Amino acid sequence: MESRAAICIALGLVWLNGCRDKAEVTITETRVASTRDGGSRLFATSDERFSNAQPSPVKGDTPPGWTVLPANEFRLLNYRFGPSGTGEVWVSGATGSVAGNVNRWLHQFGAQPLDEAGIKALRSVPILGATGVWVQAQGDYAGGMDAPPKPGYGLAGVIAEFQGQLLTVKMVAPAAEVRFGIPALEAFVKSLRLAEP
Repeated sequence: MESRAAICIALGLVWLNGCRDKAEVTITETRVASTRDGGSRLFATSDERFSNAQPSPVKGDTPPGWTVLPANEFRLLNYRFGPSGTGEVWVSGATGSVAGNVNRWLHQFGAQPLDEAGIKALRSVPILGATGVWVQAQGDYAGGMDAPPKPGYGLAGVIAEFQGQLLTVKMVAPAAEVRFGIPALEAFVKSLRLAEP
């Protein structure tokens, strides 16, 4: 009985607290916008408004039909492509090993992981003066972040060790668009170079 009374008193106090008059806020100072504030952009994307992206240390030649998107903290270079408007290509840094990232990509498509011999059998691709491995997969794409799997998708890309770090170039889209987009992706990978400091 006492616990019921305590609960009723607590709820009553919460209710009364919510009924109080709210304090009026008065703005007493303003400042003039400066060049450090940057210009206002209507309809800016979330990446453009809240990104922590730094200038990319790499650049490449954008293939015809690809649309450049803003970089973000995870994507050094970022593109959209394909007739569906859902195709994505991005360049990013990664942690872990080449084999670990290859198998993570394959896992996103429900494919079996590769052992060391399977990784060595992947096609070698020159990228930024280093050598990467070419990865392809097809199936239901479970890209993560609790997004539902996308059936009938494909992947093509390169994972390489470069200057003690991993660099990845990843294309994801409906499978037919990936097949059609592979020549442009290969040309893009060849065009990658270090950005001018």
